[in-house]
Amino acid sequence: MKKNLSSIIAVIFMSSMAFAQNIPMDASVRTGTLPNGLKYYIKKNTLPEKKVDFRLAINAGSILEDENQRGLAHFMEHMNFNGTKNFPDNKLVDFLQSIGVKFGQHLNAYTSFDETVYMLPVPLDKPGNLDSGLKVMEDWAFNATLTDEQINKERGVVLEELRLGLGADKRMSDKYLPKLLHKSQYANRLPIGTKEVLQNFKPEVIRQFHKDWYRPDLMALVVVGDINVDEVEKKIKENFSKYKNPSKPRERKSFDLPNHTETLVAIETDPDATNSMVQFIMKDEGSYTPDVTVEQYNQSLIENLATQMLNNRLRELVNSNNPPFTFGSVYHGGTYARTKEAFQGFALVKEGNQINALKVLLEETERAKRFGFTQSELDRAKSQVMSNMESSYNNRDKTESDVLVDEYVRNFLEQEPMPGIAWEFEDVKNFLPSVTLAQTNNVIKKMVKEDSRVIIITGPKKDNVKMPTEAMVLKTFEDVKMADLRPYEEKATIKNLVKPFKSDGKIAKTETDAKLGTTTWTLSNGAKVTFKKTDFKDDEIVFSARSLGGNSLLSDADYNKTQFAYQALTEAGVNGASKAELTNYLAGKQVSVNPYISSTLEGISGRTNQKDLGTAMELLYAYFTGLNYNPEAFNAYIVKQSAMLDNILSNPQTYFASEHAKFTNQKNPRFIGILPLAKDWAATDYKKAYDVYKEKFANAGNFHFYFVGNIDEATFKNEVLQYIASLPTTGKTTKFKDTGYRSITGDHTKVYKKGKDPKSLVQIVYSGETTYNEKEALALAALGEVATIKVIEKLREDESGIYGGGARGYMGKVPYNNYSFSLSFPCGPENADKLTKSAIAEIQKLIDKGPEQKDLDKYKEGEINDYKTDIKDNSYWMNAISKNQLDGSDKYDILNYQEKVKALTVKDLQDVAKKYLTKNRVVATLMPEDGWESAPKKETSAAVKASAVK
Repeated sequence: MKKNLSSIIAVIFMSSMAFAQNIPMDASVRTGTLPNGLKYYIKKNTLPEKKVDFRLAINAGSILEDENQRGLAHFMEHMNFNGTKNFPDNKLVDFLQSIGVKFGQHLNAYTSFDETVYMLPVPLDKPGNLDSGLKVMEDWAFNATLTDEQINKERGVVLEELRLGLGADKRMSDKYLPKLLHKSQYANRLPIGTKEVLQNFKPEVIRQFHKDWYRPDLMALVVVGDINVDEVEKKIKENFSKYKNPSKPRERKSFDLPNHTETLVAIETDPDATNSMVQFIMKDEGSYTPDVTVEQYNQSLIENLATQMLNNRLRELVNSNNPPFTFGSVYHGGTYARTKEAFQGFALVKEGNQINALKVLLEETERAKRFGFTQSELDRAKSQVMSNMESSYNNRDKTESDVLVDEYVRNFLEQEPMPGIAWEFEDVKNFLPSVTLAQTNNVIKKMVKEDSRVIIITGPKKDNVKMPTEAMVLKTFEDVKMADLRPYEEKATIKNLVKPFKSDGKIAKTETDAKLGTTTWTLSNGAKVTFKKTDFKDDEIVFSARSLGGNSLLSDADYNKTQFAYQALTEAGVNGASKAELTNYLAGKQVSVNPYISSTLEGISGRTNQKDLGTAMELLYAYFTGLNYNPEAFNAYIVKQSAMLDNILSNPQTYFASEHAKFTNQKNPRFIGILPLAKDWAATDYKKAYDVYKEKFANAGNFHFYFVGNIDEATFKNEVLQYIASLPTTGKTTKFKDTGYRSITGDHTKVYKKGKDPKSLVQIVYSGETTYNEKEALALAALGEVATIKVIEKLREDESGIYGGGARGYMGKVPYNNYSFSLSFPCGPENADKLTKSAIAEIQKLIDKGPEQKDLDKYKEGEINDYKTDIKDNSYWMNAISKNQLDGSDKYDILNYQEKVKALTVKDLQDVAKKYLTKNRVVATLMPEDGWESAPKKETSAAVKASAVK
């Protein structure tokens, strides 16, 4: 029967609709839009318990600034912390600290080109905190007071943030960004703005920015936590619906990153640059569109598989004995502009080697484009993607709120789909097996382009280092296009790390601790295994193995010959398998195992899940018994480290840390530097370090193993008996020793000069030996938190002299009873002396009068707030139950910590201030080199994302 045309069209339309199925929205998230256009996302999530995470996302950033507003989107973000309708002046931070929200650590915000986002986690342990959190979000959205006094006071703080961005990287980026952001508005609207505008803008200019862009139709409110969704939705409707949009709102334009036919090349150097890099960007045609349909989502998955396979090849090169670069990676994703994606590559290289690194990146990309990938590569990449997806899915009911809120923010700002992990897992599980080599090979061909390319090469400016020219860069592209390349050769894969063997190990003794919920097995080889089963995550196991001794037992000479070599030992691989082969073997497995030797310990740290526990145990066993010896791998590691560290002392802050460490450790023959330089590598004895490692890990009987997580005891027991109980032992017991060397004592003032920019750093440290006292240790830590509050109040809020800074108090037993109290902050060199005196004056107040009760209460609220979250974390428990082995501390401290914090008094803090902050003070200041006062002042534009709080 003949069908009419309309019927045929209908069939085609229905078929295409079925094929182009839209990605669903996660039904567990309540979404809605108020009549004024404000969107909201609400979800109940009980991890962490009795807490709620707020986000206020504003679809407006620096890209929308007028010429006389450059930097004011970010400045506006600052102003929301300095006076709103319900929290005038600096009352907002003061109030939030009083309910346990730490300034900078919890409370934060950022401004980028296209958006401004405010972040606020609030504990719900007190009635009214939910309403207070919503009130803060309402004020941030609409109720900034923006008085002349507040604005003018905050100028100094924002200018200090701008100052932090000065340096070699900024000087080079100022030169290459015009090419990277070619003919776009983004090149002229970096979020930090310009010094001229920040110093001189009139208050009404920022008020106009607020009026234009802080409006409901450009906002979303995200609320995720231990809440009643209906209650929160009702409150949002009641409190946020009353706000109106302007009668004639300014258009919220989108800005593009234009394509171009030519290849743009930027080659920039600076005498203070610390490393050498090369980057390529190949812009997509047209504008970016978010994934809306399942087909688009799955196409993105194919792209991810392709770049994953290419990155696996690059990682093999990095792990080879002749690495072309320290790090190399490619990806397809976003650029500075929200509307543009690109295929991008990056490599960190040794100075003078940038053109070769670019050649290798392009050759590997061209190899994949010409010949495609292999089936085993695709299978491995699929297993990696599936393993990561399974991990997220298995822990879906234990996902922290701060992870979820960020996803919902991206949905609002970038239209990123949010179908939920259950849908994503099912889609990936069903779609992944059907992906073919033809599909992934086609993706690479589409990504690699011959137009709209940008190449950025940076490095130190040195007379003996010749940088490539633009002609050399362009010729590299042509050479690679014509190169006689061969298909990728698949390496043989190892079947297992450890040959199957029969273990005779047994459990000789079992002990349980009901308070801690732990079980300890003493094994037949003397090793101890303590484990704690938890339900904090549905599929996570963290572990640690520790033996006392470390390199404290070595002579000074042997220590100096080996201290930098230990971090390189694993580069050799295990049991005859190279590091590259080991990486391939572990692909698709959630396994991390890392051996180490420190000053007091030798050990292993790791993480895995239930399914891959056996592999983790296998690798743990291999690191004990089968570490390879490979001088070529060690030398390759030195090459990679040198690429990162050879010029590191050009950075003024690193130079300051290095020189000051030399000063304070001048009486310690075991101190040769904070970072290994060429002379240190030349004096390093790889064979000696390897022998030390083998000797220490040949004695498993001196080790205590700790496991925390969702442990299936029957399976776990089998793995312990197979791999840990069968480890070799010598029967010897070792402990670390105190070498007797100490830092300098007494009062000292030091000034170090480095750098051309008007930037300083002040560090005030009190330290020395003491008799350890548990109560004093806690009081000294609390004093550091309180001092941070006072320094921020005085130096930032009152004097507008710093952007950030803080203090830390510490007392420990290892390797000897010691204490330290440090306070540091960056500032302008012209203010360094004045602000140092102000900081010392604040410390003196703590000595003379003790802290104010309100500040101690803020510390207690914040610390207890953190504790309630930490106590449900596997790693927190791991550190707690293993601490006793090292320092002999009370193993029940983790259970009593909250009560001890609550018991602290003002007198306790004043007593430790009097005892420890009146002697052994070292004041160190970093100043720029002579001549900075008369250097020409350039307009500055630093970061692409500026933050009000750090």
